[in-house]
Parts: sequence; C-alpha cells; structure tokens
Amino acid sequence: MRTLLYIPVIHADSDLGTIAPFVNRRSVDICGKKRWLRHKEVVTVFWDKIRNYFDRMDPNGLKIYQDGLMADGELGRRIIQEGAGRGSPNHQIVLDLVMRGSMIRKTEDVELLKKEFHRILQLAETDLGIEEKLAINLKREGEQLMAERDRFIAETINRTLQPGERAALFIGVFHNVLPGLEKDIAVREVKRSSKVKEYFEAVISCADDEAFERLARYMVSDI
Repeated sequence: MRTLLYIPVIHADSDLGTIAPFVNRRSVDICGKKRWLRHKEVVTVFWDKIRNYFDRMDPNGLKIYQDGLMADGELGRRIIQEGAGRGSPNHQIVLDLVMRGSMIRKTEDVELLKKEFHRILQLAETDLGIEEKLAINLKREGEQLMAERDRFIAETINRTLQPGERAALFIGVFHNVLPGLEKDIAVREVKRSSKVKEYFEAVISCADDEAFERLARYMVSDI
C-alpha cells in the first residue's frame, strides 16, 4: 500500500512573485477590498493549521511532491529555501519537513511550467481594451495546460512513489490530480479539496457574507 497526504493549496502573495500585484488588483476589482483583506486573514490562519498538523507528525522518510517544483536534489532544495526566504508559508512548511527527515521529489515538467508562466504574464500585461477577447483564449489555454500538468504530476507520483512509502502532495486547489492516481494509493485529504475550492470560489464570486464566513470557518478549523 502507498499513502498520500493531499494538501489543497491557496497561494499566499509570497508564492506569486512578480505577478502578486496583478493578482491583488484584479481580486480587489472582483470582490472588493474588504472581502479580499478578509480572505488574506483566512489564508494566514489556514496555513497555521497546516503547519500545526505537520508539527505533530514524525515526517522522517516522508516524500514531498510540491506544486511548481521542477527539480529534486540540491536544486530542488534551493528552490524551496528561496521560497521559504520570501515568506511562502507553503515552502516554509516543506523546508521544515525536509530538515526533519523528509525528501522532496521532482513534481512538474519544466516546459509546462514555462508555458503557464508565460500565459499568466500575458494576462497580466493585457491592454484593457482587448482584455475580454484575449482573456477567453488565455483561459482556454490555461485549462489545457492545467490538464497536462495534472496528468504529468499524477504519472510522476504513480511512477516514483514506491510500495510502503508515504508522501505529501501540496497542490493548488484548482488542480485535479486525484483521478489520475493509481488505485493502490490511499489518499487522505488534510483539508477537503472540494471545500477549499468552494471557499475560494465564494471569495471571487462575491458570495453573500453568511456563505463566505461559513466556508471561512472551515478553512481556519483545526485538523
């Protein structure tokens, strides 16, 4: 039996690098400053709960697959260290796990990541006058790239996670990796991906305050 802890990720600003200002501007335009600031508070506590969960665990021997990680070994560790240094709670948790005996594994295909980054930059730099038409094409391209990345990640886990091993996958909430995993991999969702996705959709769809706060309470609940 192989086991996989599944951690649905909502990225903090420190994960987004140069596109963080663009994401913040668009998000405030969509859902308003008050809702977006409340969302950031929720994300901070969400990561605190994830951190507490792993602090209670003996991670020795745990294999770690990470959204956006296209290398393992020394290069992979350097990538994680740089992310942790920028303040990424996700990378800080992974770095702590590695220091306590876990091992990172190459998770993604570098060419697919380059395409995704280029697409996001295009969207960020789009002139407002032609934004709607271009955004449709970029959205379609993004959905295709996401599906390709999900297939690659699932195939990587299937191939590299050995019988008897346990692993953790930190992956963006809108990814859909689970259907591609082989049946002998037992998955435990540390936070239910469907609820985390529902929460984020409530943020960006301007859901009413009651629905939003109900989902926010799940996000910050103990694990």
